[in-house]
Amino acid sequence: MFAKAGCSVVADRWWHVCCGSFGRATNALPEFADAGADSGRGPLRRHHIADVVRPLRLQWHYEVLTDSARHQVRDRLMQIKAILFDIDGTLVDTNDMHVLAWEEAFAVVGAAFDRRVIHDQIGKGTDMLVPTLLPDADEDQQKELGDTHAAIFKAKYLHVAKPFAQAGELMAHAHGLGQRVILASSASDAELNHYIDLLDARDLIAATTSSDDVERTKPAPDIFATALKRVPGITPADAIVVGDTPYDIEAAGKCGIAALAVRSGKFKDAQLQSAGAIAIYDDVAALLASYATSPLGH
Repeated sequence: MFAKAGCSVVADRWWHVCCGSFGRATNALPEFADAGADSGRGPLRRHHIADVVRPLRLQWHYEVLTDSARHQVRDRLMQIKAILFDIDGTLVDTNDMHVLAWEEAFAVVGAAFDRRVIHDQIGKGTDMLVPTLLPDADEDQQKELGDTHAAIFKAKYLHVAKPFAQAGELMAHAHGLGQRVILASSASDAELNHYIDLLDARDLIAATTSSDDVERTKPAPDIFATALKRVPGITPADAIVVGDTPYDIEAAGKCGIAALAVRSGKFKDAQLQSAGAIAIYDDVAALLASYATSPLGH
């Protein structure tokens, strides 16, 4: 840790959001050129500069930055061009429904788990969830369980799923500001299209990805990486993820994208923070209310 800063090391992806690539760092923050001399570690490198900025909810700590440097970092933060939204548990209230559908699917093969155990895997697709709970299941068994879960969810829950308050308004607000709205979910393509209509978001979205588009679902990076490829000109440093599970946050991190979390998926703050969330809000309504001062508004 850089002694002069007295700050925690920020994840590398947050470095990209704050200051861009290392190649631009010394130009953006020239006052750092010799700042490491007192530490005995020589001129500041990328991870040293990252020590200086510690996002903690909405409190930005710039202990060693000059006023000029603060403005330069904030200018960089205000360049979010695209927002990648998870859907289940983030925009639509379905996590508990998925828990019940998985519980019933596992019962078909004689397996039983506490609902909290199942819940803590929600956010993953079948390819990641089933092997975690049933590590001996082969690929055919995994697929069969996934198909059973999908059938149960479609028959019992999909038609009664409701968006969280202000979910559509949040996307419309981002779209109105010129930010690209991307839906990136571990749900199937059929479920994704149902949710787009449910959210009345078809005219708002620039791109989508679903589990049908990738080989591996979250927490693998495939869904977010594929989404970025579908929006030309958007780099990881230009984007931010909004999700409700640690798997959203982890997947974003593997792509070099910063991510903030909402509590509507019923994961604990410690789980979200451990995964690397840069900020946490109660739900999308709270995020919309604080948009201008949130990482999205920057």
